[in-house]
Amino acid sequence: MNISSIVCQTTGASRAEKTETLQTLWSGYGHIYRFKLTGGPARSVVVKHVKYDHNRKREGLSDQRKRRSYHVETEWYRRWAQLCTKDCPVPHCYGIESNEDEVIMILEDLDAAGFALRLHNPSPKEIELCLEWLADFHARFLGDPPEGLWEKGTYWHLETRPEELDLLDDIQLKKAAPLIDKKLNETPFPTIVHGDAKLANFCLSRDRTRVAAVDFQYVGGGCGMKDLAYLGGSCFYYDQCEENIPFLLDSYFSYFRRALKKYGKKQNPQRVEENWRELFPYAWSDFHRFLKGWTPGRWNRDDYSERVSRQIAQECLRAARTD
Repeated sequence: MNISSIVCQTTGASRAEKTETLQTLWSGYGHIYRFKLTGGPARSVVVKHVKYDHNRKREGLSDQRKRRSYHVETEWYRRWAQLCTKDCPVPHCYGIESNEDEVIMILEDLDAAGFALRLHNPSPKEIELCLEWLADFHARFLGDPPEGLWEKGTYWHLETRPEELDLLDDIQLKKAAPLIDKKLNETPFPTIVHGDAKLANFCLSRDRTRVAAVDFQYVGGGCGMKDLAYLGGSCFYYDQCEENIPFLLDSYFSYFRRALKKYGKKQNPQRVEENWRELFPYAWSDFHRFLKGWTPGRWNRDDYSERVSRQIAQECLRAARTD
């Protein structure tokens, strides 16, 4: 497919010129480009170009998971992204072209839209902006079934990560992993989770008062605490996590309660908060389970994540024995 022609047809621009390669997609699946527009609705757009090389032998769950993630992302932009409000901004999608070999997503350039800064060593206020985005996003989609998305969101979900579970050398956590997953899945207050809510996927406005989020390959159903735990882990060094958890939770839920009221959700805010606060250490342990299988042998037994996951695993196994 001719990308420049597709960009022009989709946006109404008279000319589209590729000016920059922003990123190479995992395992040779394509690239993300910036295109300069002439006579279009904006100065530039970002194009995510996914290519399926059918001549290359691709096998295994990781390839299946990645291919599925691109299908999910196109569904997100086709059916869901426009439901986000100004309080949880995401890139506008000008259009999507696809066939069995390629997918081309033409997206708003957040740099040109005013979200040109990236977060590396965020201040508490900048972390709060990300928490506010997450809280608004979760409140907006609270109770909505994830049609067309991952049934269970996040890129580390247990069902899609058997290889990491097999490599996990923490026997107690390995035994408890399905029980932790079950506990999270049984929340009576499911929402749509971003699924990859790390710091790098948030873009900061030039005046440092707003953030927008990108990368929706693993968006799907689940407990909002999965996103919160992952974001917290990406904001703080390991030895800073424990002291910052109260700030993380309290700030998030102050924004969440406000967002629930704004969207007129019928769920009882206190009950949602009580349930999700209880599930936060389960979400933290769930991600730690993935990390320990992904990078075995590097964890200090006294680290916060180790202590939390050990306690949660023990609670889960104890409860299973008494059932």
